[in-house]
Amino acid sequence: MSKVAVVYWSGTGNTQAMAEAVADGAREKGAEVALLEASAFGSGQVAEYDAIAFGCPAMGDEVLEESEFEPMFSDVEGALSGKKLALFGSYGWGDGQWMRDWEDRCKAAGANLVTDSVTANDAPDDDAVAACKELGAALA
Repeated sequence: MSKVAVVYWSGTGNTQAMAEAVADGAREKGAEVALLEASAFGSGQVAEYDAIAFGCPAMGDEVLEESEFEPMFSDVEGALSGKKLALFGSYGWGDGQWMRDWEDRCKAAGANLVTDSVTANDAPDDDAVAACKELGAALA
């Protein structure tokens, strides 16, 4: 059985709903899943999991949330080489540049992005929830 961490930050509940769908998709494929807020995760935990899904909405000028998520992600970034990852998040403006930048950071860190990232404009609709479940299944 694989161990999957779903690590997220959510201000409005949109990214949390996506995280729960990712976790459901991984569980449906038989994975042991830990659903964790960003403040509860750090570089020392990366090795405990076979795969990790990170979720964060676009903030400000299309960047990761800066007070909790960005510091956590900067901490774990150096431990992601060879790790199976997937990314997801919601946005309310822009064109998704924050996700493209984030994907590039993960690739530069040597992570293995196992599936396309999932984005939702505001609250995730049925298609975004289904895509999040598929993302979780791909990590399991």
